[in-house]
Amino acid sequence: MENTSANVKYEEEYIVNSKGMHLFTCRWLPNDCEPKAIVCMNHGYAMECSVSMKGAAMRLAKAGFGVYAIDNQGHGKSQGILGFIPSFDGIVDDSSQFFTSICVADIAWRIHGRSNGSPVTFEETDFWDGGVLIAPMCRLAENMKPPQIVVNVLVQLTKFIPTWKVVPGQDIIELAFRDPEIREEIRNNPLCYKGRVRLKTANELFNVTIKLEKQLKDVTMPFLVAHGGDDKVTDPTASKLLYEVASSTDKTFKLYPGMWHALTYGEFTENTDIVFADIIEWINERIAKGNSRLEREKKNINDELYKDAPNTSEPKDPSKSSSEAPKDDSSKKSVN
Repeated sequence: MENTSANVKYEEEYIVNSKGMHLFTCRWLPNDCEPKAIVCMNHGYAMECSVSMKGAAMRLAKAGFGVYAIDNQGHGKSQGILGFIPSFDGIVDDSSQFFTSICVADIAWRIHGRSNGSPVTFEETDFWDGGVLIAPMCRLAENMKPPQIVVNVLVQLTKFIPTWKVVPGQDIIELAFRDPEIREEIRNNPLCYKGRVRLKTANELFNVTIKLEKQLKDVTMPFLVAHGGDDKVTDPTASKLLYEVASSTDKTFKLYPGMWHALTYGEFTENTDIVFADIIEWINERIAKGNSRLEREKKNINDELYKDAPNTSEPKDPSKSSSEAPKDDSSKKSVN
């Protein structure tokens, strides 16, 4: 499917992952110029990309960026049981393979962003030129966690009934999306999962947050982390901790008081405008500074080309004939 409107070209494509599953992908590209950066986006849990991420993608494409997105296994138009995450590693692998395939070597900037796309960003920090992390899933909010005794029981049940929708919890749509009209859009979107969290999915979500919290200090790429001050789905203090402990020398933390979890799709328009102004400004500033990743790759290529080249730093004296016989050094004593 291809559609062109408002100077933005929209295209869809199915790819096949390493397990033979058909996964839905889509892209929004500026019509009147070459993209100045590629922005790769992952949707959050129970969401999808072609409808719920369209507004965000259109804003970025109109700003001159090429935007690529993928529906995770069990989400949106991709194959799999709706709302079921058998392995978060599988999602990371699918996303990494797809984004690597479209981010060719000479693309000037590769930016990764979104909510539970955080594991993808953290696993491939050397690949990305920057990350825009929107309410990243580094730690679940306390009100989203079942009591520990319930967790222990559910972990055991996961081995036998992984797809069952029995995990108790609050209505994520009510907690994440502030604008009532957007909440209604999501409830009416058949591509979004609206049932209880499946057992294995809950286990994977919980485990990945624990893993991410341990990896915060290892993040070295430039990043912007943004969080709503009233987020009741993921913990804003974990985003602040990421900013404080990450090894990156180029990091920015934006806390938006009063805003909820879904900053780019879920807030009132005036708030969404503020968030996107910050995102676009941050990316443009990094582009203007140049690209250390691209420069590093070019240097590595040059080093490989010239490492075996002959040393020409001392030019040969043309007055000496190549047919000149070598001097007899037999009178020199050897030193043992």
